[in-house]
Amino acid sequence: MSSTQGSHSLAFRVMRLCRPSFQVETPLLVDPADLMVGEDIFDDPIAASLLPPLIDGHIGGKASTLDSTDLSYRARFVLHHPCDSIGLSGLLMLPQSFGAIYLGETFCSYISINNSSNFEVRDVIIKAEIQTERQRILLLDTSKSSVESIRAGGRYDFIVEHDVKELGAHTLVCTALYNDGDGERKYLPQFFKFIVANPLSVRTKVRVVKENTFLEACIENHTKSNLYMDQVDFEPAQHWSATILKADEHNSKNISGTSEIFKTPVLIRSGGGIHNFLYQLRSTSHGSVQSNVLGKFQITWRTNLGEPGRLQTQQILGTPITQEELELNVVEVPSVINLDKPFLVKLKLKNQTDKVLGPFEVTLSQVDSSEQEMVIMINGLQTTVIPNVEAFGSTDFHMNFIATQLGVQRIKGITVFDTKEKKTYGPLPDLEIFVDLD
Repeated sequence: MSSTQGSHSLAFRVMRLCRPSFQVETPLLVDPADLMVGEDIFDDPIAASLLPPLIDGHIGGKASTLDSTDLSYRARFVLHHPCDSIGLSGLLMLPQSFGAIYLGETFCSYISINNSSNFEVRDVIIKAEIQTERQRILLLDTSKSSVESIRAGGRYDFIVEHDVKELGAHTLVCTALYNDGDGERKYLPQFFKFIVANPLSVRTKVRVVKENTFLEACIENHTKSNLYMDQVDFEPAQHWSATILKADEHNSKNISGTSEIFKTPVLIRSGGGIHNFLYQLRSTSHGSVQSNVLGKFQITWRTNLGEPGRLQTQQILGTPITQEELELNVVEVPSVINLDKPFLVKLKLKNQTDKVLGPFEVTLSQVDSSEQEMVIMINGLQTTVIPNVEAFGSTDFHMNFIATQLGVQRIKGITVFDTKEKKTYGPLPDLEIFVDLD
């Protein structure tokens, strides 16, 4: 792991600082009742009440309890409590290896520079850097305040920290410039390499339903420990708002609202556990949204013993939503429509631009002159004139129709013509009605 040339009085020793883990034992513990009697004995309440004293007396009475004076270990495989089957001994175990380092964690290292010679070294300048494929980050530099001396057999210790923000190969570069016992100025470099892996993956799906955009995020745990997600927040891009949808709650929670004082973390189990999040996105822009950037995720988590991690995803991309300058909607249709009787349909014309549009002419265009296309006709003036509509404004109006056939019919071909710009909008989607007898 190190690269040195020649004879040096000093040497670096590096130990990663991380929290201990639970010591887990996997003994084969048994309940004596399972070995001596069958399950049906518990059907008899009298026998079930007499069973524990009988078994305790058979396996040695007091020897069945955790007694340090019992050297026979006759009860070492006995399940004294249901929690014993978990295998947790109640002890913590210090790390025995360098371990895995994941993106988003804080790499903390205890570095010791040891003087293994029989004489003192002086004016020691120490540097510690993290080198990646893209950059070199300085963690420690004692050039301005060098270590005056390190006695024979002594050492100088320090701790460095680095927030891991890149994947792949990393190198901890430790260098020392010092005066040896004979006054010679020496340079010692040592290199310690490690790999940074990805702790989780975020897979997204974007679906557009009319004016709503739905974003599904699937987070998968790639580590060997459980991850407790403190925060999985979607930060919408400009012109977007986001609401998280939860199946177990009656009311959705808007991301822009006040956060809860305490939120129960989401558990994603080790070795491939997943959790899905669903967001509803709405455009806050009145016009078209030309950018396909929806936003990004901010994710924070903790491991079993509280070690933190944090990741920010790249921008999530969707399909740009292009809105028409004008929007024509049906507001109200009569509940009863009779054959050969005029009826009014209320419509709304909405200007979705920042400029005044109009005036307009609203007509009912027919694809052809067949009898099928003439079932629903305009009653009276064939053209409805609409005055100017202000920027981001709207206006309501009525159209008078008459039906010539019974049953379920369709009003087709309602179009809007801008008389100033000479531009046609529409037609409005077909509108189904039911025509009944008077």
